[in-house]
Amino acid sequence: MTVLDRMPANDLVDHIVAGPNGYSGVDGDQEWAAEVRRLAGLRGATLLAHNYQLPAIQDVADHVGDSLALSRIAAEVPEDTIVFCGVHFMAETAKILSPGKTVLIPDQRAGCSLADSITADELRAWKAEHPGAVVVSYVNTTAAVKAETDICCTSSNAVEVVASIPADREVLFCPDQFLGAHVRRVTGRENLHVWAGECHVHAGINGDELAAQARAHPDAELYVHPECGCATSALYLAGEGAFPEDRVKILSTGGMLDAARDTRARQVLVATEVGMLHQLRRAAPEVDFQAVNDRASCKFMKMITPAALLRCLVEGKDEVDVDPETARLARASVLRMIEIGQPGGGE
Repeated sequence: MTVLDRMPANDLVDHIVAGPNGYSGVDGDQEWAAEVRRLAGLRGATLLAHNYQLPAIQDVADHVGDSLALSRIAAEVPEDTIVFCGVHFMAETAKILSPGKTVLIPDQRAGCSLADSITADELRAWKAEHPGAVVVSYVNTTAAVKAETDICCTSSNAVEVVASIPADREVLFCPDQFLGAHVRRVTGRENLHVWAGECHVHAGINGDELAAQARAHPDAELYVHPECGCATSALYLAGEGAFPEDRVKILSTGGMLDAARDTRARQVLVATEVGMLHQLRRAAPEVDFQAVNDRASCKFMKMITPAALLRCLVEGKDEVDVDPETARLARASVLRMIEIGQPGGGE
């Protein structure tokens, strides 16, 4: 079976509507889920879904998690076809770590504002301004940027990765300015240069909203993703005594899930993309998880619709390819990170 094979499908496929902003026309109901599972079996595919995906996509997947964890799962599972329900750089990372497998993304137009905030050309120019510097790139980058990188990092091990670099070496950290500021604050490193990139969703969760929610829910815990523009505000609230310090946690998505399983709090305020609430509520159904900003939804993540996934499994599209030399260089930067220690949550 090749990726170009068209799978026999039921009449749901006739309802798919292709538009400039994605695929629609199909509901993520039980009939759809059964058809998705049937087609995945016919294609010999494993379905991977990121934590920020629509609930229906998460529920039908074989595995749900952050991008790096899912890419590592892709390399370990026996299936030769991986359907990655996430944004494009994530599917690229899966291909980098599984070069011999077919990797599909339900809609190749699902981009990422953070990954797009730096190009390989821009990184090369930045490196030329700082000869001898060590480049540390967040895993939320394109394959081409990873290929220009010395070592990758995740949001949970970024501090550890930077701390592993000799103190006298300059460090270029890209692309997320808020994660970079968090690393600089924790390490105290003055020779850490930070690229001015951001995730438009996380950057939009602001300090005023956070402070208002904290005041309205004084007994809640607070989980804040380090990509958020409000991460500094959260630490300020704790430092000023406006919110108990032990209830403010700067966490990756994986860290949020771990904390959710262990918490004794009855309510948790969550500052990240709203898709994460689905996994948190499944992990700890007795806890009331509320978004700091309920409008913090990634339009690119939500391009992976039930219709898009159905079309992907029927038609074997869209396939993700990475130039072999780019993949080789990018793979080396990811493996260097893993050698330092378990990377934990990818985002």
